[in-house]
Amino acid sequence: MGPTYKCLIVDDEVPAYLVIQSHIKNTPGLEFIASASNGKEAIQLLEQRRFDIVFLDINMPITTGIELMEQLPFRPATIITTAYSDYALDAFKYDAVDYLVKPIGLPAFTKAVEKAKIFCDAKVLAPNKTMLSLKTAKDTINVPITDVIYIESYGNYLKVYLMGRQMPVVVYGALSAIANDLDANFVRVHKSFIINIMHTQNTAGQEVRLSNGSIVPVGRKYRILLSEKGRG
Repeated sequence: MGPTYKCLIVDDEVPAYLVIQSHIKNTPGLEFIASASNGKEAIQLLEQRRFDIVFLDINMPITTGIELMEQLPFRPATIITTAYSDYALDAFKYDAVDYLVKPIGLPAFTKAVEKAKIFCDAKVLAPNKTMLSLKTAKDTINVPITDVIYIESYGNYLKVYLMGRQMPVVVYGALSAIANDLDANFVRVHKSFIINIMHTQNTAGQEVRLSNGSIVPVGRKYRILLSEKGRG
């Protein structure tokens, strides 16, 4: 008997939600756990427990699917579900494993789920990381994840600020990619910043002060996630 993959549906359209739920219940190895009708509810559920596969609608009230993907510091296997094909590039930019256009038939659903299972299995096989590998232009630096204070994105590069270092380590990459190597103590608070909440000192308005004295902006749409972590 193979593993069971726990599923979350995030969709504000009841007919579409019922179709996905039916496909989940009729697919061996999948287990329907919960649903959310907007991004705020989804964030709360994702903070309470880890889901293996998330079926995520793009167009929702309060927080859109893309905004939700931007905010999460970790990446469940995410399958985008929407009535429009215009968001495909955005979906894959944030590492969605597949993109399904409604109405969703069972063959397309099954194909997307197989991709999600591969994504999940790869994460299970990987050892729990306590170190972060940073590839600079000159060499590779391995640092304890707990030493990372915050990460700033600028263009195609990242500035990684560490304990005991005055200057950041500069690496090529995107926030959404490096987020996969971080743990649950990291929160995206702005489109250009991920912070380690263990290094926060205080939050005031639209800013958070960190242990190295840096002040990082907190985007309006990210305050919900920061407050859910108990730091807002």
